[in-house]
Amino acid sequence: MAFQDPNHPLQAQLCSNVFGALTGLIQPPLAAGLGGGQKYYCNNGVQIASPQQQQAAPGSAVMVEPEPDRPIGYGAFGVVWSVTDPRDGSRVALKKMPNVFQNLVSCKRVFRELRMLCYFKHDNVLSALDILQPPQIDCFEEIYVITELMQSDLHKVIVSPQPLSADHIKVFLYQILRGLKYLHSAGVLHRDIKPGNLLVNSNCVLKICDFGLARVEEPDESQHMTQEVVTQYYRAPEILMGTRHYGRPIDIWSVGCIFAELLGRRILFQAQSPIQQLDLITDLLGTPPAAALHSACEGARAHILRGNHKPPSLSVLYMLSGEATHEAVHLLCRMLVFDPAKRISAKDALSHPYLDEGRLRYHTCMCTCCFSVSSGRKNLTSVWQVKELVHRFILDQQRGKRVPLCINPQSAAFKTFIRSTAWHSSKVSKKEER
Repeated sequence: MAFQDPNHPLQAQLCSNVFGALTGLIQPPLAAGLGGGQKYYCNNGVQIASPQQQQAAPGSAVMVEPEPDRPIGYGAFGVVWSVTDPRDGSRVALKKMPNVFQNLVSCKRVFRELRMLCYFKHDNVLSALDILQPPQIDCFEEIYVITELMQSDLHKVIVSPQPLSADHIKVFLYQILRGLKYLHSAGVLHRDIKPGNLLVNSNCVLKICDFGLARVEEPDESQHMTQEVVTQYYRAPEILMGTRHYGRPIDIWSVGCIFAELLGRRILFQAQSPIQQLDLITDLLGTPPAAALHSACEGARAHILRGNHKPPSLSVLYMLSGEATHEAVHLLCRMLVFDPAKRISAKDALSHPYLDEGRLRYHTCMCTCCFSVSSGRKNLTSVWQVKELVHRFILDQQRGKRVPLCINPQSAAFKTFIRSTAWHSSKVSKKEER
């Protein structure tokens, strides 16, 4: 962890207009001055007077009691806290990635996510604002990333009693597709699109987050890709049937499931197992043609073909809600297509008449900053090799930027913070992931 030396307690290195002296979970690191004493920094990195001098200065601002730091989310590979940035007093999200270097699969996954968070620059995609200063590489075990703090996520909105109008649904869907088009234009598959990974603010601004399972597209169809992706309710049928290679359409299927969930305020395909999930999908779409099963494993193909033939029952989508208009159901049906080759793309979905109103308020863009981002898989054969790359990457990201930050062990939330852990942080699969 990037903690301060216990023999040198942290000081209140803040401007007179910034609160949170020793209480915040993150603080600037202590910097020793050449002539003895300590340096104190404001948010632009300029040396200023010590807190004691500021207190004595006439007209200095009154210190304000900060909002307490608190956990706001637990994911598969990280824990997120709401904290105060001591450089300017703003509330930000701090993502803790614990046990990063326990095996090669884990550290390659984190390295991939870290680069994506730093490179992505789009209104509807969450990006990193900063990374906490790492310790010496021998003590480097955890990573802390600062991002914009969002108020809620789409799952909480869907299950809440708050009414969702047609305009709400269109605005949310448009932004999901807009962010997804940006990712796909960079050749990136998210692989875990679900309501909980779509952050929203009270003004309906939406951002796609959590790139722990994301990866760059694999152009070589002979390369096998992991099937341990996407939460089951939003998993595309080709993954459920064991395909060894997939692409952008898996994200579009997930968006279609979310679209239906926004309309009906309930999960569209909610099964207890992958086989039951596939059965629910065929109940709605009907038995797929043989051509759509070409990439399925033998067991899945046999399960589909030995069952009774099912006709499609897409008309039930009109019963999701009063907002399920003809245009809405038409777009939904273009997303929920069994054959991934025939599924609509994010770019084409954005041009659908259903989203005309959303398109008037936003403009789409192509990614120009990420085309050179590689998967980080080739030639990385040891944990130490990836650890060195991650450590160097973080230091490069901090070069020339604001005053660096580190964890403050004297904060009120410190003990709770170090005990917080991710769901899978201690049991990440060691199987090679692609």
